[in-house]
Amino acid sequence: MSATVETRRDPRGDATYESEAWQLKEQIRREEGVLKQRRSFFRDAYRRADCRLLFVDDELAGFVSARQDGYILFLAVSPDYRGEGFGERLVAAIAEDHDSVTCHARATNDQALAFYRHIGFEDVRRIENYYEDGGDAYYLKLGEDRSLSEKLSEFVRR
Repeated sequence: MSATVETRRDPRGDATYESEAWQLKEQIRREEGVLKQRRSFFRDAYRRADCRLLFVDDELAGFVSARQDGYILFLAVSPDYRGEGFGERLVAAIAEDHDSVTCHARATNDQALAFYRHIGFEDVRRIENYYEDGGDAYYLKLGEDRSLSEKLSEFVRR
């Protein structure tokens, strides 16, 4: 049986899928202890961001929210859909509009760090006490030294 994968978008100021994105983020927080943002922070950031969402048969499989400068605020893929290229597709959607893409990842989130490094993000620096709970983060960047499209093309050819 084949599934229908559909890309949807909440442009800045639109919150059509915000509730579904919040629910997915909270599921991941409960199961994995990451994505610990408060509801008010999430709501405000989501509505100020350009959000791309992937749905599989009308079920939210993942989403990415990015600022105008290409900084990823949130990237979440349901554990049920990991390993299927959805994270890469979401990052690529943001990269299409920017010369570089940046983000922070919790220093203890080995899965996220491995994902970002796998698709070509480079560590810029480690920041101590970045998160409200005192957790450290890595600031990561994709792009600049080579064109972003070159890096993504190289990744897709692998």
